[in-house]
Amino acid sequence: MPALPIESLTPDTPLHALYVIHGEEDLLRIEALDTLRAAAKKQGYLNREVHTPETAADWDGLLASAGSAGLFADLKLLEIHIPNGKPGKSGGDALQTLAENLPADTVTIVALPKLEKAQTQAKWFAALSKHGTVLEAKAVSANALPVWIKGRLKAEQLDIGADALALFAERVEGNLLAAKQEIGKLALLYPPGHTIGMAEAEQAVADVARFDVFSLSAAWMGGDTARTARLLEGLEAEGAEPVLLLWTLAEDIRTLIRLTAALKQGQSVQSVRNSLRLWGEKQTLAPQAARRIGIIRLIAALQQCARIDRLIKGAEAGDVWAAFRQTVASLAA
Repeated sequence: MPALPIESLTPDTPLHALYVIHGEEDLLRIEALDTLRAAAKKQGYLNREVHTPETAADWDGLLASAGSAGLFADLKLLEIHIPNGKPGKSGGDALQTLAENLPADTVTIVALPKLEKAQTQAKWFAALSKHGTVLEAKAVSANALPVWIKGRLKAEQLDIGADALALFAERVEGNLLAAKQEIGKLALLYPPGHTIGMAEAEQAVADVARFDVFSLSAAWMGGDTARTARLLEGLEAEGAEPVLLLWTLAEDIRTLIRLTAALKQGQSVQSVRNSLRLWGEKQTLAPQAARRIGIIRLIAALQQCARIDRLIKGAEAGDVWAAFRQTVASLAA
């Protein structure tokens, strides 16, 4: 079945026999699961059964339980949670069997975290996708975050000024759960129809931004110098591991160097997308960054990464984070 937008779910949504929830945004996965539970309860699926199978015996027990659903009059909500997204051989086989023999009078939900490409190409996931409705909790990008916030505030019958919205988005970037909590706080503080202004946003919205190295990659590839600086400051303040940051930065630079060479040889971005792992935003940002930065600056940045590696290992004296700031600033410029 085709994927269904998570935001289209409501407690009145007519239920399908099988749902698969996965994706990197925790809040959206939680909300999708909660909405399906509410819809099941409203539509008479009052018998709720939850499984978190780990062993082959657990999976056998799950299949036995699913197969016995038709013996009871009550409609059943069957939840299968796989926290690590890896059901293993026995679990994969069980999920295929379940998908191809969905129990009667039962709504089945398979809850998964963010999946890697290998997992989405596995036979068990293909079977679930074929016979069920897939709900992917995609991350809300920095560009899409203001629209998301404004929509959530509208649902609370609140509006927000442009400057206040920009501040709100900056303070909760990368932390959608905190954004929801801050919106709930504003709904308690102000009456329906109120427009949140800058002073109110500054006072009410905590600085709860959570930064990650992948957001930093998108910022410097996109040439956003201000956001690049702010993200790096956030990573430093959060105590991010310099080794991971350096590995990601160096890999991205090497990717741009290889992409530059491929483009000069007349190859298209599409032809090298998989080999260079240009997925998601990188498919658009990487070619733009390669053209903007140029091979000379990319090689210089890679040499700077080698220096940062020596700083981390103590083989050279200096400030690791200052070196990071210099390097990413030069890439974003």
